Amino acid sequence: MTPTRSIPAQALGPKDARDVARSLPEETPVAVTVNGTTQAVMMCSPADLEDFATGFAFTEGFATPDQIDSIEIIETDAGIEARLWVPDAVAETLGDRRRAMMGPVGCGLCGIDSLEQALRDLPVLGQGGSIGLAQAAKAPEALRAHQPLHDLTHAVHAAGLLSPGGKIVLAREDVGRHNALDKLIGACLRAGHDMSQGAIVLTSRISVEMVQKTVLSGCPILIAVSAPTAHAVRLAEAANLTIAAFAREGRLETFTHPTRIDRSQTHAA
Repeated sequence: MTPTRSIPAQALGPKDARDVARSLPEETPVAVTVNGTTQAVMMCSPADLEDFATGFAFTEGFATPDQIDSIEIIETDAGIEARLWVPDAVAETLGDRRRAMMGPVGCGLCGIDSLEQALRDLPVLGQGGSIGLAQAAKAPEALRAHQPLHDLTHAVHAAGLLSPGGKIVLAREDVGRHNALDKLIGACLRAGHDMSQGAIVLTSRISVEMVQKTVLSGCPILIAVSAPTAHAVRLAEAANLTIAAFAREGRLETFTHPTRIDRSQTHAA
């Protein structure tokens, strides 16, 4: 499957109508299976699925990268299976957070069995690195150069890893904002990038699960173009995660642990 498809449409104006073709993003059901048992079915963009499977398994507590023996991406008539193979001892521990239903695009909590699972305990992050104010405020602009699927469709989210020097090290896109973040985390884990010295940049709002996934990745700073939810701020405060939101035009707003945003660095390199 390809991540986009050209679809005919009709552009209507006050004086005329014309036929056009638009590149639209595909969204495909992707089943994440562990040793043959389905753990989740999510609607995803059909690209970078090895990264998605790795990141999703890690942030949802299914398996760490070193526990994954192999990954297979299999197309079927109904969708795509991302098949993870892990030692039997790892697979036997998955019952507590097993998911068994398909959620809509961007839904990260569908199918969880209890409220306690939705609001799981998080570790407390170490100090990690810092990011200059200029680099942090311009992070979404830097991410724009790494969003080819958005440029083609104007209908997907992105997540990127920002280095302390203000460069986007890796970026991933998806129709679902949670999926884009899982893909980024999976790509960083597979490439061996140390996420504790950078920042994650999002094109979306900051919700509870975006905070959960960021903390579990070990990244100490989360930057977004939109607002956080109030509960996301409470979780980030307790987990020692820096939230910086409304990053645009050289400015941003910090909601938690602002000392990681270095105000002495007011000019980008």
